Amino acid sequence: MTIPKQVRVVEVGPRDGLQNEAARVPLAVKVELIDRLSATGLRTIEAGAFVSPKCVPQMADSAAVLVQVKQRPGVSYPVLVPNMKGLEAALAAGAQEIAVFGAASESFSQRNINCSIAESLERFSHVADAALSAGLKVRGYVSCVLGCPYEGEIAPEAVAHVAEALIGMGCYEVSLGDTIGVGTPGKARRMVEAVADKVDLQHLAAHFHDTYGQALANLLAVLDLGVAVVDSSVSGLGGCPYAPGASGNVASEDVVYMLHGLGIETGIDLDRLVETGAFISAALGRQPGSKAARALAARTIATGAGGAQS
Repeated sequence: MTIPKQVRVVEVGPRDGLQNEAARVPLAVKVELIDRLSATGLRTIEAGAFVSPKCVPQMADSAAVLVQVKQRPGVSYPVLVPNMKGLEAALAAGAQEIAVFGAASESFSQRNINCSIAESLERFSHVADAALSAGLKVRGYVSCVLGCPYEGEIAPEAVAHVAEALIGMGCYEVSLGDTIGVGTPGKARRMVEAVADKVDLQHLAAHFHDTYGQALANLLAVLDLGVAVVDSSVSGLGGCPYAPGASGNVASEDVVYMLHGLGIETGIDLDRLVETGAFISAALGRQPGSKAARALAARTIATGAGGAQS
């Protein structure tokens, strides 16, 4: 067993989570959410996306978000950038880190960004070159690593090819995303093993959705291989557009509760994270999507004492 002693949690709620909300979330709420997350001890928080407002209207105010958040020393606030136009806007807003998205599925790439995988990688290489020349860090994402809504199961070798290409263009890290949440621990492990043949494990992150309730089990399986970076979303923000009604991103509170239970250091204050999840859930008019948060809140009410225990 090679479970790491420390794990960096990448919070994707303000971008990957909120972008799926149908009702516009006020700018002030987004800014406060990120500021609250910054105070929990998280070191990487996705702040927004410089994409077409026609395609993703929820992210139209990303420049204002980036300008207004209280950026803490030692905390990164990456933004998604799909093309050169997006990069120019991100630079104008003061971005210090960007993220580019590729897919391991040809069908998903064509339907999502209207080009082949090869064409997308060529496009992203120009964006990465320009970002690196401007002094920015670049993170890469690979979608559909364990399944595609159009093609079904994806070969691990296809994931490894895209991940290797992203590292080759200068990405310091590649996040492996189970976009539709169909993965199981064995498949997740085999996929990471295949990618690790091409990319060093220290440059890989796990991004699992919880559509079938497998996210934590999948994370444990790849942590056992030595993966030490995990993407998650506060209060489980973000549904799965390819499985209506299903849960999407695994909840940060549940991930941190599990990691702390394993004796893994995260630097995150679970009490504050639970409070932040309650804040954004109330703002969205719903109950927290984290099972750990709901259980801890219920226990606190029942006992009338204490806070979150790790």
